Amino acid sequence: MFQRMKKIMMGNLLVSLTVAGVFVGVVIGLAVRTATLSRAQMIYISFPGDLLIQMLKMIIIPLVVCSLVSGVASIDLKALGRLGGWAMLYFMGTTVIASIIGLVLVFIVAPGSMPITKFEALDDSIPEPKEMLDSFLDLIRNIFPSNLVSAAFKSYTTSYKVLTSNGTGLEERVPIGADQDGMNVLGLVFFAIVFGIALKRLGEEGVLVIKFFSSFNEAIMVVVSWIMWYAPLGTMFLVAGKIVEMENVGLLFAGLGKYIACCVGAEAIHGLLVLPALHFLITRKNPYRFLGGMFTTMATAFATASSSATLPMTIKCMEENNDISKKISRFILPIGATINMNGTALYQCVATVFIAQLNKIPLNFVQVIMILVTATASSIGIAGIPAGAMMTIAIILEAVGLPTSDISLIFAVDWIIDRTTTMLNVEGDGFAAGFLQVLQDRSANKGDATELAEVKLDGES
Repeated sequence: MFQRMKKIMMGNLLVSLTVAGVFVGVVIGLAVRTATLSRAQMIYISFPGDLLIQMLKMIIIPLVVCSLVSGVASIDLKALGRLGGWAMLYFMGTTVIASIIGLVLVFIVAPGSMPITKFEALDDSIPEPKEMLDSFLDLIRNIFPSNLVSAAFKSYTTSYKVLTSNGTGLEERVPIGADQDGMNVLGLVFFAIVFGIALKRLGEEGVLVIKFFSSFNEAIMVVVSWIMWYAPLGTMFLVAGKIVEMENVGLLFAGLGKYIACCVGAEAIHGLLVLPALHFLITRKNPYRFLGGMFTTMATAFATASSSATLPMTIKCMEENNDISKKISRFILPIGATINMNGTALYQCVATVFIAQLNKIPLNFVQVIMILVTATASSIGIAGIPAGAMMTIAIILEAVGLPTSDISLIFAVDWIIDRTTTMLNVEGDGFAAGFLQVLQDRSANKGDATELAEVKLDGES
């Protein structure tokens, strides 16, 4: 029995080390919390974990661009349209289901019905609420970046300036465009897809460029495999550092424990029951074995709280553990990491209703539907970074007429829920890749005239 367990652990060494890293990180964090540490010392504890995030962010741009260009160019244009259509349908369907689960559970549990002590501080970190129309226009503008270089570290956002009319003396809140720090992944994804299609249309003239991007992408994946072996150590110190930084843990969980449980419970229902059930119905395969192949990805998502930073791990795990073809994984996963946000939509629904309950504001059916639609729509293209949902929650609150001041309350526990939310986002991307892989396999088995033609590199037979 012992030898069998040893064989299983050695065969899944990276997964075993990642699991051990999470648990050891919790133990170290709880142990170090008993000591009185300065703010600088807390930062030093997180240093090895910060290195992991830096490494992952370093390869996001070349990975997204190269994988999408080579992936799109390797698929027949008719097949690309079919796969893209099914992917969008899957993304929207699962996101709506996630939002409904969040709404149902938050009304059943009613976490905002009990008195809660409101926390101070953190107000400076809360984004200024935007109009729904301006948020939608920002999304469109970011799809078409004016400068691809600046899109690597800047994105477009709307801020406001209050102007007074000379004639009437009335004040008007005027939207003003500005750049904000943060990668415009949506714009890079759109450009890479269009560029890949253009290369495909060139035929023989574009083959050399496609081969370059394919080779570049393979080299990036080698770098990803090296980073994966550092991930257990980085994960351990990320978890330990975050636990050490926690303040007023008892008060936090006593006041917001029901809210945290509601969010995590809804995410567990969607991630452990709904998505696996959909996978089984579509593929007739064991969904939990598929989910097990994503364990390293899920642990990285929990540690980094960023679906964008987790993308390299997601692609690697899907290809090596779940037998997803490169043309599928490198086409759909970068897109999914940008627009498929099951967990974020669910979290936004729970947070919005929670704030309404907290202020004893009843919501009618129209408002509930508005929350559902707004949360689903605003989750598309949201920044795949820690606390990325805060801005969209403010938008939803404005849309249904709820006070935005209480965002500071949920911001106090956002770092906890954001991790489980990211895990669900990444899981949804993985199951979407599995869904498209099944469509491709069935199409190939039926001898569909529209085949996926992969561009071969030099030396391949």
